[in-house]
Amino acid sequence: MYHLIGRLLYLTYTRPNISYAVSILSQFMHQPKECHLHAAYRVLHYLKGTPGKGVLFKRSGKVEVEMFTDADYAGSTIARRSTSGHLTFVGGNLVTWRSKT
Repeated sequence: MYHLIGRLLYLTYTRPNISYAVSILSQFMHQPKECHLHAAYRVLHYLKGTPGKGVLFKRSGKVEVEMFTDADYAGSTIARRSTSGHLTFVGGNLVTWRSKT
């Protein structure tokens, strides 16, 4: 079980959609039960059913983490609503983004 969770943790680099489930499973490694093994198998089954849905990183010489943010507080004079957003890049590849009004 320890090796299976370790391999799933490694996969979270390119499959961030399994990060939450794998992090919860890793919390039970000190005393795993059969239900945790079944949950890990469900993650594997999900991965088998969604090939090609990971993050594709382009090759680059260096890996840097860059984050850009912007905000406009009450920029709309009529609605008085604020807008904000952020982008996160790893090695020039967009990995997360969010925009909120």
